[in-house]
Amino acid sequence: MSKLLIVESPAKAKTIGKYIGSDYEVVASVGHVRDLPKSNKAAIDIEAGFVPHYEISKGKEKVVTEIKKLAKKADEVILATDPDREGEAIAWHVAEEIKKLKLKDLKISRASYQEITKEAIEKALKHTRSIDQNLRKAQEARRVLDRLVGYDLSGLIWKKVRYGLSAGRVQSPALRILMERERDIRAFKPETFFVLSANLETDKKENFETKCEKEPKTKKEANKIYEAAKDGKWSVKKVIETEVKRSPKAPFTTSTLQQSASTRLGFSPKRTMMTAQKLYEAGHITYMRTDSVSMANIALAQIKKVVSNKFGAELHKPNIFKTKAKNAQEAHEAIRPTHFEKEKVGNTEDQKRLYQLIWQRAVASQMSDAQVMRTKIVSRVTLDTIPTFSATGSRVIKEGWLLADPGAKGEDILLPKVKALEPLSLLDLKTEEKQTSPPNRYSEAGIIKELEKRGIGRPSTYASTIATIVEREYVEKDGRTLKPTDTGDVVSTFLEDNFGNYISDTFTAEMEDELDQIALGKREYEPTLREFYKPFSKDVKEKEKTAKLTTLGEADPKIKCPLCHSSMIIKLGKGGKFLSCDKFPDCTGMRNIDGSEIKEAEPLGNDPISGLPVFVMDGRFGPYVQLGIKDKENKKPRRASIPKDKEPNTVTLKEALKYLSLPRELGPYPETGEMITASIGRFGPYIVHEKDFRSLKEDDVYTITLERAIEILKEPKKVGRRGGFKKKS
Repeated sequence: MSKLLIVESPAKAKTIGKYIGSDYEVVASVGHVRDLPKSNKAAIDIEAGFVPHYEISKGKEKVVTEIKKLAKKADEVILATDPDREGEAIAWHVAEEIKKLKLKDLKISRASYQEITKEAIEKALKHTRSIDQNLRKAQEARRVLDRLVGYDLSGLIWKKVRYGLSAGRVQSPALRILMERERDIRAFKPETFFVLSANLETDKKENFETKCEKEPKTKKEANKIYEAAKDGKWSVKKVIETEVKRSPKAPFTTSTLQQSASTRLGFSPKRTMMTAQKLYEAGHITYMRTDSVSMANIALAQIKKVVSNKFGAELHKPNIFKTKAKNAQEAHEAIRPTHFEKEKVGNTEDQKRLYQLIWQRAVASQMSDAQVMRTKIVSRVTLDTIPTFSATGSRVIKEGWLLADPGAKGEDILLPKVKALEPLSLLDLKTEEKQTSPPNRYSEAGIIKELEKRGIGRPSTYASTIATIVEREYVEKDGRTLKPTDTGDVVSTFLEDNFGNYISDTFTAEMEDELDQIALGKREYEPTLREFYKPFSKDVKEKEKTAKLTTLGEADPKIKCPLCHSSMIIKLGKGGKFLSCDKFPDCTGMRNIDGSEIKEAEPLGNDPISGLPVFVMDGRFGPYVQLGIKDKENKKPRRASIPKDKEPNTVTLKEALKYLSLPRELGPYPETGEMITASIGRFGPYIVHEKDFRSLKEDDVYTITLERAIEILKEPKKVGRRGGFKKKS
């Protein structure tokens, strides 16, 4: 009996292939095989009940054909995709394509597992089930809803703000939160205050730093305290010692893993999830998309053994954690190692560091509390004639779970042993003028924590949500913080002013809950979408009547148009905000936002064939060269990217013309008469003939000949890592 086992990735197929018998054929779908078409009219039939019309995803035709071919030979097809909404949806889409074959005797079932280990896979194959239609419909509802919102809002923004901008159901609330913080920063007015600090010495010649507990607002008051402190007699007023316990944290969920990896390892959410995916596919950790903090009994038994052997049996303490997330899928587990005896695993440095973080957190979660002594020394000057000074310190007196997770310990701040009324000597005294600071911008870890707290999005969407608003240049990374751009400001303001209720915390969180209710079988697909879309589409149509948002605000009255000296107004362009003449289009004067002159690019020279000027420009996707100026006669000037290893300011006219020579038509292929073309794409230089792409590794894309191209095309095509299948020899 032959069985076809279908998973998402070739890496997972390779790992699972080691654990099952030769009667199984394991293949990868390489992610989703079907999706909604780009055209919204063709994608969703709203009147029929929001019926989606799927098509084979571009590039997946061969994958689907191969799956069908293998299904014809199999007695059973087992869909072993990931244990979440997306995995359930992929399984359903693959099943729907196989059903088109109308193979009456073919059994199709679903296998689900939380980890890729021999035991887990064998158990999953013994207990297969049917596809969870509620879970699948929840994913479909989310996909359809995101398409409807994104399509309608983006279309409106194109008309009312600027072409090429976009909006989304989850990304827009996230951008709004970042923008609200940015407005708080802009509105912040700093206040001056003074910090007085003293270096004191005990009778035992031990010294420590202490600060005045009052921060005076004026220089006069600060000086008064300074003079009294400088000339007065110092002593210990009181010593407060408090023993506190630090309990271990729950094992990681998707959200807390992203936050900890950001703060402890400096990983972006996207980097964290990609690394975790590799660890999961290799069988080292459980599934990395989860909001549960529970662990299986087998895992708890493994942890107990590790703690006893490594730290001592007395430090093991069973701790039960409660999941805080709404509608958490408790059948899932927290992110944990599959084999706790393996303290270090991974093929890359990223994998090793992330695995260690996961191992430490999971093991520490089942250990005893740490004990910390917090000490506060309050000092006074001459019987309290001025405000008291204080110093705080802490030290770990019982490490407990910190033995397993030392990175969470922090530094001990030790203070000398003193007692009340003990005299002190002043070694140094200083006053420092400071200003209150504005609120901090969100870091990636911070915005994830905020989104989770407000119930916006789900753990699996946080990394892609942040990546989207960065890629669309609504937000830029400033070190570890996220700073909204001018474009992000304008888009968010437009949405807040016109669709504030749809991007509010309450509405977005409630919508997430409704989608979760579909997954639980407590809500129906069509009524949920219709309840949302009917008023939403009406509001979008109403906003069609609003005027185009061309003016963002008035400029400084001192800044005048460089051509006609009229007043200037702030507008939004592809590069951000700029100043435009109030008389536009009659006058086309422009300035930078700071009032400086906008200088047009100087041409490198002229193309000897067309006579057009050649420019070096900078665009959204990096520097490029352009032939001619964009105008009515030349609506789409020819452009070419500048190689990444080439500095734009060193490009010569000869080099620019070389870049502009692509794509090159080399000549027809003898057997078909169809043109062979050479060019550079996303994955580097290549030649192509009738959709047969061949990468150029050694040949120069600018000089390769027709004869050499034909020679390459006649060679057997190599199967790449992205191919998904390898033909059996």
